[in-house]
Amino acid sequence: MIKECVASSKGDVTLYTITNASGSSVKLSSVGAGIVSVVVPDASGKMADVVIGYPNVDDYFYDGPYAGKVPGRYANRIAKGHFSIDGKEYTLAINNGPNALHGGPESFGQKIWASEEVENGVRFSLESPDGEEGYPGNLKVTATYTWSENNELRLDFVAVCDQKTVINLTNHAYFNLDGESAGTVLDHMLRLAASCYLPTDDTLIPSGEIAEVAGTPMDFTSEKRIGAEIKADFPALNYGKGYDNCWVVDNWTPGELKTVAWLRSEKSGRVLEVATTQPAAQVYTGNWLAGCPKSKSGKDYQDYDGVAIECQGFPDAPNHANFPSQLLEPGQEYKQTIVFTFKTK
Repeated sequence: MIKECVASSKGDVTLYTITNASGSSVKLSSVGAGIVSVVVPDASGKMADVVIGYPNVDDYFYDGPYAGKVPGRYANRIAKGHFSIDGKEYTLAINNGPNALHGGPESFGQKIWASEEVENGVRFSLESPDGEEGYPGNLKVTATYTWSENNELRLDFVAVCDQKTVINLTNHAYFNLDGESAGTVLDHMLRLAASCYLPTDDTLIPSGEIAEVAGTPMDFTSEKRIGAEIKADFPALNYGKGYDNCWVVDNWTPGELKTVAWLRSEKSGRVLEVATTQPAAQVYTGNWLAGCPKSKSGKDYQDYDGVAIECQGFPDAPNHANFPSQLLEPGQEYKQTIVFTFKTK
């Protein structure tokens, strides 16, 4: 493992590069406990970085795409920045239209996390004080990444709090299996183990309905080109200029790790399999990447140049009794896992 310390506008940032015996590697950053790069072979053995990112550590603070980082305390959206616990209402910062997004403007993704090496990986840790961004309770969270000889990047979250709070953690990496500056991912093939999704209003807040994907452009139960129906006249696609929607994992069981997504590039032959213990996956096709910081190779990213598969709890779950609860009580542990496995086919 190679460890680097880099100065930034917010303090020293630690970068870790882990390389396995085959030469495949990941680079992790203490900014937002982030994934900076994943270098893996294509079908012919040629290596390329398949994660969108930037050349300078300062570019990762307050970037619109949230590239590679861990959002928190609550990933995705909470309607109008309001939720209640035991009849007490909490008010969050509004930073996405009328809603709260990814924990607020000073969220986990903008923090420099503490870090330490573990076997084949890195453990990042953060303490979020009571009232930070409006959330109750003193929260302690760890995000532990490990990189295997089989090109499997595992992310384990653990969190505890001294008061009742809400929590929803994920990773916001964007993938392009042809290489991070290779252009559009609309030709990538995608399959999801999800026969239902969450319809939303035009601000991307769930209505509370859990709808079947059959007969709609949201159906990825069989492998389909991402761009095949992305321009269809359908509310979910019109609202977000593409896919920015939450799919419900079929036959979800709390604590059970199961594969929920398969992403494949016919051009490179690379395959990404995503497994998780989480009940849902938000798929975001990088609909607003244009204008973000330049790529690691100095190019300008364009819309649809990467796709994020964000395994998580349901957005706005604190305001929907029919959604799986994201409430964390004192004495409980929040524990969730996401595994990204890179293969060729």
